Amino acid sequence: MNNTLKYSRIIAGTMTWGKWGKQHSTKEMIELMNHCLENNITTFDHADIYGDYTNEEQFGKAFAKSVIKRENIQFISKCGIQFDAKDRVNKVKHYDYNRDYIIWSVERSLKMLRTEYLDLLLLHRPSPLMNPAEIAEAIRKLKKEGKIKQFGVSNFSPSQIKLIEKEIKVDANQVEYSLSSNEVMNDGTLDDCIIHDRLAMSWSPLGNYFREVSQSNKRINDVLSVLTKKYNATEDQLLLAWILKHPSKIHPVVGTATLKRLKMAMEAVNIEMELQDWFILLEAKEGHEVA
Repeated sequence: MNNTLKYSRIIAGTMTWGKWGKQHSTKEMIELMNHCLENNITTFDHADIYGDYTNEEQFGKAFAKSVIKRENIQFISKCGIQFDAKDRVNKVKHYDYNRDYIIWSVERSLKMLRTEYLDLLLLHRPSPLMNPAEIAEAIRKLKKEGKIKQFGVSNFSPSQIKLIEKEIKVDANQVEYSLSSNEVMNDGTLDDCIIHDRLAMSWSPLGNYFREVSQSNKRINDVLSVLTKKYNATEDQLLLAWILKHPSKIHPVVGTATLKRLKMAMEAVNIEMELQDWFILLEAKEGHEVA
């Protein structure tokens, strides 16, 4: 899959770096960026809306003050979601994919991130009112001007991607995928990524395991208590190893803003989970054996 070669296997998600999470200072963001690079995490995932439309600017300020070379890293960002925030007077949360808005949003992201191009632009969520011809017109202009290198989507079904591909190629799809939320491996979404050589990315790759108390998570915990000893790994590493085993060669977008956990996430790439252990975890999640 040629599209996977451009990006690090573990992607650093920046959603919690700013206002919506750790509220890191410029100095702390620089430290976090360098720590990522030291651990071979070279791809940074953004969205215009993160931090109520403030994260990209904070990250860009840190990037500009760092000594990191632009050619050594990759920037992903998303556009399309509109809601009421400072400098955004919206009456209702909605999706906007008209030509001018896509172009304006990308140019704003470039300005905020202090960069001349995005390696990958994603449409953040599908809209019932998407016009593939209008979207394609914006993407072609942005590509021609060198402002984006690749184009993809996030949270799109195969049929929604097919709609966009009536007019323009889709290089990537970022979807929710984890042991506790694995619908995309059965509804054709990950199959579509393999068939059409799309970069597959997973947001929330640890699922709800650390956030919710449930019978499913209790069963998973019982299995992990054994497997952590077998693989000499942590629970979160094994949850990542579970999705990394999928043949779509999915790239987890890890949302942590903690140095230690980022390093541990990258180490998960080296875990070769055995086939039957993979199915033992799936059975624990579902509460029954496969058909």
